[in-house]
Amino acid sequence: MCGITGWVAFERDLTEQRRTLDGMTATMACRGPDAGGVHLTPHAALGHRRLAVIDIDGGAQPMTVEEDGRLLASLSYSGEVYNYQELRAELEDHGHRFHTASDTEVVLHAYLRWGERFVERLNGMFAFALWDARREELLLVRDRMGVKPLYYFPTPDGVLFGSEPKAILAHPSVEPVVGTDGLRETLTMVKTPGHAVYQGMYEVRPGHYLRIRRQGLTVHRYWRLEAREHTDDLDTTITTVRELLRDIVRRQLIADVPLCTLLSGGLDSSTVTALAAEGLAAAGAGPVRSFSVDFVGQSENFRPDALRATLDSPFAHLLADHVAADHQDIVLDTAALTDPAHRAAVLRARDLPSVFGDLDVSLYLLFREIRKHSTVALSGESADEVFGGYPWFHDPKAIAADTFPWLAAADLLAGPSRLPREGLLDPDLLTRLDLPGYIADSYRTALGEVPRLPGADPAERRMREICYLHLTRFVCLLLDRKDRMSMASGLEVRVPFCDHRLVQYVFNAPWSMKNFDGREKSLLRAAAREVLPKEIVERVKSPYPSTSDPTYPVALNRDLAALAADPKSPSLALANRAAVAEAVAPGSDPQGVRNATETLLWMDSWLRTYPVSLRL
Repeated sequence: MCGITGWVAFERDLTEQRRTLDGMTATMACRGPDAGGVHLTPHAALGHRRLAVIDIDGGAQPMTVEEDGRLLASLSYSGEVYNYQELRAELEDHGHRFHTASDTEVVLHAYLRWGERFVERLNGMFAFALWDARREELLLVRDRMGVKPLYYFPTPDGVLFGSEPKAILAHPSVEPVVGTDGLRETLTMVKTPGHAVYQGMYEVRPGHYLRIRRQGLTVHRYWRLEAREHTDDLDTTITTVRELLRDIVRRQLIADVPLCTLLSGGLDSSTVTALAAEGLAAAGAGPVRSFSVDFVGQSENFRPDALRATLDSPFAHLLADHVAADHQDIVLDTAALTDPAHRAAVLRARDLPSVFGDLDVSLYLLFREIRKHSTVALSGESADEVFGGYPWFHDPKAIAADTFPWLAAADLLAGPSRLPREGLLDPDLLTRLDLPGYIADSYRTALGEVPRLPGADPAERRMREICYLHLTRFVCLLLDRKDRMSMASGLEVRVPFCDHRLVQYVFNAPWSMKNFDGREKSLLRAAAREVLPKEIVERVKSPYPSTSDPTYPVALNRDLAALAADPKSPSLALANRAAVAEAVAPGSDPQGVRNATETLLWMDSWLRTYPVSLRL
């Protein structure tokens, strides 16, 4: 995994812009701590920071291909292509010769052989910039599910781009301006594809690539979820899911550096860990190493609720024993979760205020500790979106609601916090933002994209919509979070459940099959049954843990009081000061305003750290 950035300008000589490109590239050092490089041509400047995972010695970037001393193409690449060995063999049959063992070089030669359609052959998670020197055009390409991020900023004569907003914001011509829609985007639990919050900046959408030429910028879609008739019976479907997962995990175990799994003891991470242990044993490379997050006092303070019925640690230990994993718990306390340095690191990683609060900080700290032992980690992320794991997939009211189902189940997400996330913001500001209207527009747009099968009954049609909404508007929030928190420590996290073959196959399995036993994730549970202990197979879904330490909301409340007492706090202009005063008054309930407090604190830190100009 790596960080990329660059600049294309057709009306100036970029060979004179080394200092600017170096500054943009330096912002990506956290994503690529092992090496850095730049490649300058008159109209294209590519920067790269490398996290060495495959071909440690030979995979330096930006990588170029020349013929008779003439530059053909150059590439700044982030990610992994899991079928690169097959593609390399095919290219060698066509006469291509390779000088490294890296997947980066395979991507370059695949483009030279097959042109733009080469992206359809890639199986992996990736974001890259490829400059065709012969045609003087740039391709910006992002993987099908959006596992790896890629941002761009059109300019009058070209484009700026980077793995994260900070790379683009480092360019002297870019001002960090956030308008009304940008602020709305930070306050809703819905991801608008292509939206980057900062004015003038965009994300390359998953499954898309951009072509930038003198004539301008064009957007191309190379993959999308398709509606297809599912003809396999239940037994065949379960077998297909099992064999797909085995193949996916086997491919994602390839690395020339230490590798581990993220293990919570839930069905998803346990399946990945068990299949990884199986794959490593078959290759004579075991045991699998695994890591879990836990919190000081969690077992004493934990109270089951509708979202989290059981603690993770007993199940994580059960699975670790079952597969003979080399397992380690990372235990965090409130002091670590509220440490200003740690929260500042999370903010720098995101370039935006956090929407997940302590979940972001604990994930960052977990990854920081894992990075001391491993460079690559396999995660169970995205299984809930693919297989239907969340409670609201099975809640008739959420299913029938005329909005995103996870918002219809907002009480579950909020936990014991009585105020919504925006509950401490100024009422006049909220009226201007009209968040319900913004969400409704986003919902209608998303529904209009859903691929459909003619003749489907209303219930099946609705569940296809709900699955599509999760795969295009919700999972991207979690993938962004996992990418930023892991890459902040130079840890590559792979996501087997985002393999497009699995996603497409399960998307078209009818809901009656996904829910055949009346439980969440029925297909995955059946497919993984043979490699897991019964207790984990039967465990009810429990999401990533939040600290139950009662001192955590109290610490947040102290920070909120300090914010309210500081006349220089930039977020006070956005706050409902009366509500803030009530929240910090003696006898108040810090837990009841926990989520709203997080929102205001993160907003304040963002406005202090980044010279953001709000133009609402």
